[in-house]
Amino acid sequence: MRKLILIWCCFITMQVASQELNCSVTVNASQIQNSNSQVYKTLEGAINEYLNNTKWTNKNYKPQEKIKCAIIFNILEQPSSNQFRGNIQVQVSRPVFNSTYQTPIFNFQDDNLSFTYTEFQPLNFNENSFDSNLLSILTFYAYTILGVDGDTFGLNGGQEFHVKAEKVVNLAQQGGSKGWNRKDGNGTRYQVNENLLSPVFKEYRIAMYEYHINGLDKMSINKKESKKIISDAVKMMQNLYNRRINASLLRLFMDTKSDEIVDIFSGGPRTNNGKLKEMLLKIYPSYGTKWDKIKI
Repeated sequence: MRKLILIWCCFITMQVASQELNCSVTVNASQIQNSNSQVYKTLEGAINEYLNNTKWTNKNYKPQEKIKCAIIFNILEQPSSNQFRGNIQVQVSRPVFNSTYQTPIFNFQDDNLSFTYTEFQPLNFNENSFDSNLLSILTFYAYTILGVDGDTFGLNGGQEFHVKAEKVVNLAQQGGSKGWNRKDGNGTRYQVNENLLSPVFKEYRIAMYEYHINGLDKMSINKKESKKIISDAVKMMQNLYNRRINASLLRLFMDTKSDEIVDIFSGGPRTNNGKLKEMLLKIYPSYGTKWDKIKI
């Protein structure tokens, strides 16, 4: 009996260790007055369990290999007891080889958050059906997180997950909520996924691969050469700008990487950063005060 219990405990440990996401979930409803605050705590726990305990792939991840991410649900409106509206902030990072540094790889604000949720409502994973807008949003971001992480370790390494996210987009269109259709405008879930899969914006994923694998991950070996590779990767954003000035992926890249780019190129060893700075000022002038810190 004791042996059976030990085997069962080992099985449970293996199951928990095999999940892919290490996601911090926050439900912020500070702007909603005179409401049942307990429902937000219950919702936060349910989302946390869904994202972190669902098996998203057929691969086994060691605890240290889990993808670090944070999802913040900002509830700005509650039209009824089970209806919620607001925005979501999704942040993802991955470790840099031979260092303790976590580099940001995805920083996105989704302003099309709307869903219904009844306290203690179960969240059950089914990738082949549309069950609710909340489940679709969570599943979409789980696959997108896996996709953007995979893209930094292999050229188009996250393709299968972006395709799965696309399937979620298509199914979610049945629900009629904003964020899933082309007509919903810029900065939507639809547009981010469509752009990631489109050959028109292929340089984005090439840049994310080169920037991380041949740039940051080799910084401890040859800092000057790594900085040159990172600079060349960043310059690929010029192609996105030339094709579509307001491309969602251009904004996504800059929102994710701008602070890090400044940190890398504001100190030594010195490289020829003049063209890099000039390009950044041209394609993303709203961050001009940041780009001014880059040393040329």
